This record gives sequence, structure tokens and C-alpha cells, in this order.
Amino acid sequence: MAKTKFDIVVIGGGPGGYVAAIRATQLGFDTALVEQTHLGGICLNWGCIPTKTLLRSAEVGHLLSNIEEYGFVAKDIQFDIQKIVKRSRKISEQLSKGISHLLKKNKVTTYDGAGRINGPGEVQIEKDGKVSVLNAKHIILATGARAKQIPGLVADNKHIWTYKEAMVPEKLPGSLLVVGSGAIGIEFASFYRDLGSEVTVVEVMDRIMPVEDVEISSFAQKVFEKQGMNFHLGAEVQSLKPTKRGVIASIEVPKDKVITLEFEKVILAVGITGNVENIGLEDSGVEVEKGHIKVDKWMQTDEPGVYAIGDLVGPPWLAHKASHEAVLCIERIAGIEKTLPLDTDNVPACTYCRPQIASIGITEEVALAKGQKVRVGRFPFMGNGKAIALGAPEGFIKTVFDADSGELLGAHMVGAEVTELIQGFAVAKTLETTEAELLRTIFPHPTLSEMMHESVLDAYDKAIHI
Repeated sequence: MAKTKFDIVVIGGGPGGYVAAIRATQLGFDTALVEQTHLGGICLNWGCIPTKTLLRSAEVGHLLSNIEEYGFVAKDIQFDIQKIVKRSRKISEQLSKGISHLLKKNKVTTYDGAGRINGPGEVQIEKDGKVSVLNAKHIILATGARAKQIPGLVADNKHIWTYKEAMVPEKLPGSLLVVGSGAIGIEFASFYRDLGSEVTVVEVMDRIMPVEDVEISSFAQKVFEKQGMNFHLGAEVQSLKPTKRGVIASIEVPKDKVITLEFEKVILAVGITGNVENIGLEDSGVEVEKGHIKVDKWMQTDEPGVYAIGDLVGPPWLAHKASHEAVLCIERIAGIEKTLPLDTDNVPACTYCRPQIASIGITEEVALAKGQKVRVGRFPFMGNGKAIALGAPEGFIKTVFDADSGELLGAHMVGAEVTELIQGFAVAKTLETTEAELLRTIFPHPTLSEMMHESVLDAYDKAIHI
């Protein structure tokens, strides 16, 4: 077995792994990246990018179905689900090839195979029965995560889907059950409902999207119900029984009542768990807790020289969080003094349903639970000229400030293009901006961003257009 020595070896080529490898070579480290399936990871190949491509097609379909409102006439509008899926897969393939180009450009040595820790400073790679070993002072684990399975609710890849099968349907299901109302579940619910499926969502908590602000999730649910979605909240799927026609679901709803419903397809979206198996942790000092690797603020595990980043280390399970952790991990290894640990309150979250949902920081509810005095501002899309001109008047923006210091604690949005707007508040939080700077910031007109300003103004009783 030939051994090759590197400064850093990264196991996993997703948005955490490939970013770590590139940043490492930029800082002068001789770096290797090991990936067994596809560069770009789940995000690029079976997550962020393909789902947004599908959702874009659904959005176009929604616009076409309401085209007369914009002064156009079109008849017999149809869609081809196979072409929609094909476009999604093509874009993922294109971007995966782009990652390969970036790695070559930055002189990262890539290995195709399954990587695992093989003792201190060693990574073993296996591919088609052949084994090789790499040596490195630093090993970064970036193996990502997979869909969580609940006992009794097991995907069969035919009628009961995980996110992967849900992205490549052969035909549009007439009826669909989505188990879980987090970002993944709601995005699929939105996609299939916009294309015409009858969609039912079951959520064990008492509201949808439970990590979001209460007002945001309540508003979103009303809009989704108006679109035709059905919800069972505070409910739990007891069993799923595949039949020749689909799946029979037994659902326990509040007051200890069990209902039985039949669906053509089911999507399981009940969370994810880290890929901690088969990567050599058994004989190491790396600690695993609840399916994820424990790390310190610099992404260091309890095993010297071994780090972990991204979905593998737990929430928030977001590609941009993984990429940020990759950079801070590498820069810490390089001894860059200005490197700062991750503040999860500064990580924006985006859900690309219709209407979109985006947030950063803590909610009003969390702030009050911490004993903080707050000032809260809100502004509706209906009060914004650009939103009305776009034909998207549903939604609002909410901002939460510390009443004493003026610190921006959180921002929460629901409506058109809020996944683009949230970055403005992300910059504000990173700069530790207070209401004073935001109040005197000039926002361009006519734009959706004006609502961000008005929301801040409203928190301080200065709103003009409401």
C-alpha cells in the first residue's frame, strides 16, 4: 500500500469539505480531498440546488396559471414532470463539474473512494476493493448527514419516499402525505401543491415550522391552507402500510383520536442524522452524541488533529453554515489571529416555499423567555409598492430589538424574495448594528427592501407607510 503525505486531508466533498480543501491550499497547505460519491455533496446533488430548481419550475407554473392578472392570455397550459426533473438533474451535474474545476484550479489533490480514519494521522481510502493510505497532520471530517428514519416509518423508495425519491418523480402523485413540516417538508409540500397534488402535512408539534417565529409560521400556514394544503398539527403518524395503489396512513391526532387516510405517495421529512458510521471513529477519541460529532468552537474533536464540520456536527443543518465552519477551521489551523468562532445567531435560514420564509437571530418568544425587554416592529407586504406591482402582496417582515441597547436580536420574514432580503439583516448583525444605524440607512425606492426599513421604524414608533 503506497502512502502519500499531506498537511491536511479532508473526508467529504460537500459544501463544507470542498471549501475547507480550497481554503487550505490558498493558505499554503498541501491538501487532499476524499469523496466517494459526488463532489458538491448532498446540497449540490440532492438538496439545495436541485430542490430550488424544482421550486422555480413550480413558481413558473403558478405565474402561468395566473397570467391573465398580468395582461396576458394563454390557453391549455401544461407541464412535463420528466422535463422538470431533467432540468433539475442537469443543473446539479453542471455545478458538480464546476466544483471539480475549482479543486483543480486550487491544486487540491482529489481521491475517489470511501475515506476513514485509520489511526493517528492516517486516512484509509477504499475503492473497488483497492486500499490506499494517506498521512496528514490534520484530518477534517465533512461526511454530512442523511435523512433520519423513525421506527415503523421506513422508506421503501416506491410509495414511501425520502427527499431523494421526492426529487425525481416519474409522475405527479394525485395525493401526497408529507411527514414533518420543517424546511425540507414544507418545500416539497409547496412544490407538489403548486403542480396540482393534493397535499397533507403532519407535524408532531403544535404549529408548522416550529423553529420559526410564531407569527411567521401562523401566517404561512394560513397562506398554505388558502392554497389548498391540509394540516394535522400535534399529530403523529403511527404507521404506514404500502398497498398496490399507495399507502394507508394511521395518524394519531389530538384528543387520542386515530384517523386513517390513504395517499398515493408519502415523503418522510422528519430530520437528519450525521454520517458517523464507517469513518473510523470506533478506535478514536472522537465523541458522538445523538448522531453527531461533538466539537469545540474551533471544530476540533476530542481526538488530537481531527476536526469535524457541517451537518456532521449538528444544527443548523445549512450549507452556508458548513462552508463558514470550513473556513474558520482552516484559518484556526493556520494560526490566523483574526479568526472568530461561529455565532449561530448570525446564521440566516431560508425556506424556498411559496411564500418564502427567512430568518436570522432569535425570535421574540426566545428573547422574552431569556428575560430580555424587546421592541418589535412589523411591516406588511401589502404596504409596499414593489410587492403589489409584482403581484405578491402576501407577507410581512418582523424585527426584534433589545429595548435597552438597541441591538438587533432577530429578523423574521415571510413573502416574495425574502431569502434574498435576509442578507441585509445578516450584515447588520455581523457588524453589531443597532437600531440607530438602521434607522438612518437609506433604502432605495421602489424595492422590497424598503419593508426592512419600515419594520425597524415601526419598532421605534416611526413607521411612515403604515
